Amino acid sequence: MRRTIDWADDAIVIIDQTALPGEYRLLELRTVDELVDAVKRLAVRGAPALGAAGALGVALAAKRGGDVRKHAEVIAHARPTAVNLAWGVERALAKLDEGADAVLAEAQALLTEDEELNKTASKHAAEIVLAECPRRPLRLLSHCNAGRLATVGWGSALGVVWHLHDRGLVEEVLVDETRPLLQGARLTAWELAQAKVPYRVQPDSAAAAAMARGLVDCVLVGADRIAANGDVANKIGTYGLAIAARHHGVPFVVVAPSSTVDRSIADGAGIAIEERDARELTEYAGVPITPPGAEVFNPAFDVTPYELVTAVVTEHGRLTP
Repeated sequence: MRRTIDWADDAIVIIDQTALPGEYRLLELRTVDELVDAVKRLAVRGAPALGAAGALGVALAAKRGGDVRKHAEVIAHARPTAVNLAWGVERALAKLDEGADAVLAEAQALLTEDEELNKTASKHAAEIVLAECPRRPLRLLSHCNAGRLATVGWGSALGVVWHLHDRGLVEEVLVDETRPLLQGARLTAWELAQAKVPYRVQPDSAAAAAMARGLVDCVLVGADRIAANGDVANKIGTYGLAIAARHHGVPFVVVAPSSTVDRSIADGAGIAIEERDARELTEYAGVPITPPGAEVFNPAFDVTPYELVTAVVTEHGRLTP
């Protein structure tokens, strides 16, 4: 599979994640407004991929001219929880005084680094999983999408699956469908099918029952922001998974590049949590499914306290808060 996000013909090229799994479609983004729209509607998503989007967005603004710093601010605030978006913007913006070509070169270097760092982080995590889980082959549980589509081209938590599968050590992956936008059922399942890894999709509410039945050896998740103390912000439902995993004695491993660690935030209480459009819950395919005027609580993320996590793993290995 090609990179999730790349640069070609003076445009940002992304795999449109809103079209999968029904259609594999590439989008060319030629303006900052088009990029911001793609970020907000999750055509491009996943913390590392958003870092790449931030950097490439600055490069696009620099190539087009105008007030690049103003455009950069708009991009950085397109989604509030994932720290990588603003990190990518700042990294590319640091090269602005050297010209548009230097900004683009920095953004392209970030793309290559992202693939390498996630391969390294997931390799470290694979060894931790093997040390924590004696059963072979392994039955793993995945939440949301932390694979190739969430990064530039390899994956964070799902990258662990690629390493273990190559060694014949994966029996199956239980894939949480992941409400409300079904990133697990649509995207993670698609990636596993492409890689010919055995999997089953389950409702999020079945995860604790699967652990109780002894069907899960390890939970693997990514992260959108990690506080200095190791608290982890990730797709809504992750906190509940961690509680269930602790109760059932199942290792809970978080995998992310170090760019996702935000040491400016002491703990998870300081992480801004994005709330999504109420229509994601009140409608299905445009058809109302709740009573008129129903109030909605629709956070995109939750925060898992570090004490519930077996290991947070980056390209540097196990994170020490």
